[in-house]
Amino acid sequence: MNQKQTGGILGLPAVDCYLNGQFTPLAEAKVSVMDRGFIFGDGVYEMLPVYGRRLFRFEAHMDRLERSLAKLRITNPLLRAEWLGVARQLIEGVAADEQWVYLQVTRGVAPRNHVMPADITPTVFAYSTPAHWPSAEERHQGVACVTSRDFRWERGDIKSTSLLGNVLARQISADQEATETILLRDGFLTEASACNVWIVKEGALLGPPKSEHVLEGIRVELLRELCEDIGLGFNLRPISELELLSADEIILSSATKEVLAVTQLDHQPVGHGALHGKPGPVYARLYEAYQAAKRRQSI
Repeated sequence: MNQKQTGGILGLPAVDCYLNGQFTPLAEAKVSVMDRGFIFGDGVYEMLPVYGRRLFRFEAHMDRLERSLAKLRITNPLLRAEWLGVARQLIEGVAADEQWVYLQVTRGVAPRNHVMPADITPTVFAYSTPAHWPSAEERHQGVACVTSRDFRWERGDIKSTSLLGNVLARQISADQEATETILLRDGFLTEASACNVWIVKEGALLGPPKSEHVLEGIRVELLRELCEDIGLGFNLRPISELELLSADEIILSSATKEVLAVTQLDHQPVGHGALHGKPGPVYARLYEAYQAAKRRQSI
């Protein structure tokens, strides 16, 4: 398993992956074209950060995986201890200390039919890759985002492999050389194409309430805990487009971005006064608290 993560064939990293009970070279892994994940996007996934070869908030990620599976009526194919064993073995096979472990479960292989088939075996896939966090410049300067109507499906609460809507949303910002597309549904903030979105008003951190339109990000509960630790107000409530556009600060959170300040929105600076277009003090405090949490909450 101790292979270096250099370029493999097909442009894939030369590491092993886990597929249906076996560890096999990633470039050689094969799944049936009749797998419902391929045909319908009928599956779910998780992305777990790894710091110093230790998994961050593993239990919370497993909780969300189980919620997503239950909503799709897919039985969890592995015990939690088995998922942990798979993840740790994959981590061992990658040279980098900072990684992202990707886990995916699809309903499995069956004749093409929209009806959920009974009694088929889920397809289980996992691999790990070196992590690439936001750059020092992005941390210092913040990033640009754009807004768009949230045109995705109604079940954003399921971490589904059906991500075409998110792909289309992310491309809107990529075409404008921006970092993310922040989405609005009926005039209210939902999330970004691949991040949760927060605003700061009068020193408090505000995010959209839980709903079927918003993925319950692992960092939602984490940021609640961090705000409590450092004495910041925290509230989940509807956030209007006007509140977003007039926010004191805007912050992204995700497994891959941790927390990241948005300093330009729709080509206009975010914030007011001396902080106009610069990362704000709430972001700075949350970033430091997040780094401390990484050391405490990894296994």
